Amino acid sequence: MRAALERAWYGSGGAWLAPLAALYGAVAGLRRSAYRAGLLRAERAARPVVVVGNLTVGGSGKTPLVAWLAAELGARGLKAGIVSRGYGGRVRAPTRVRPDSDPALVGDEPVLLARRTGAPVAVAADRVAAARLIEGEVDLVLADDGLQHYRLARELEIAVVDGERRFGNGRLLPAGPLREPPGRLTGVDFVVVNGGTAAAGEIAMRLRPVALVALGSGERRPLAAFAGRRVHAIAAIGHPARFFATLRAAGVLALEHPLPDHAPIGAGTLAFGDGLPLLMTEKDAVKCRGLALGEAYWLEVAAELEGEGARRLVERIVALVPRP
Repeated sequence: MRAALERAWYGSGGAWLAPLAALYGAVAGLRRSAYRAGLLRAERAARPVVVVGNLTVGGSGKTPLVAWLAAELGARGLKAGIVSRGYGGRVRAPTRVRPDSDPALVGDEPVLLARRTGAPVAVAADRVAAARLIEGEVDLVLADDGLQHYRLARELEIAVVDGERRFGNGRLLPAGPLREPPGRLTGVDFVVVNGGTAAAGEIAMRLRPVALVALGSGERRPLAAFAGRRVHAIAAIGHPARFFATLRAAGVLALEHPLPDHAPIGAGTLAFGDGLPLLMTEKDAVKCRGLALGEAYWLEVAAELEGEGARRLVERIVALVPRP
């Protein structure tokens, strides 16, 4: 069902679901207006909040951007904390996420961010409660995938757009991939475009392959070391085709196994039985800790933001934090 919907969303289908999309849009619009009018109350954290989100369901590059921001702010002497819904996890109450936390409980992306950034990370169905858990030990809070979580007041909004797929058929859920209309972008502070071509006023971002990291030993190898080799490749992310395209561009002969975003991964999922190496994303790797997988690697990628827009983005965030 999900695969069929995505084909419709990023093709020309979905028209038959237009009545449901209209209902969804009306409810979402009323909710958004209620917050703007003060009928529903947004709550402020004790530290400035920067929201990183998108308009579409699925992956667009939010998590790599959050990791990039945490590093850039750290280089300027600021300690960022990170809050998330924890999609794919079971906890709903405010929970601190450690690098060795169970992704089945707290979600795969929060564990990835805790490992990658070393920043305080908290998850909760209520992002306000998550921010309360860590606000006393940070200078500001980065909310991963929080654009539509209006209960958490924010000082700055960043929308991430998939530069290849953009907004698909342009319809709202369930007729299309949009959680909010494209016009919502006029109200955010910055638009970051992952891949594809950034338009005027948008900030271009690329995900650059850094190295393959062995799942067990941590040994690092260049992606080029697998050029011309047959491998199995799995990706339980919002847009698996992007990962597979990266492997093809490096000359890797990958047998592709796309999985639903945040899908659980166990030894049975990966029992291909032919002894070929296994490559996966970093987001998948956090769910494979402790599995005996033989020759298995995850691909480390780094977000790269280009031009004056990237500098202005970081400076705007730095300016939110009061200095003594």
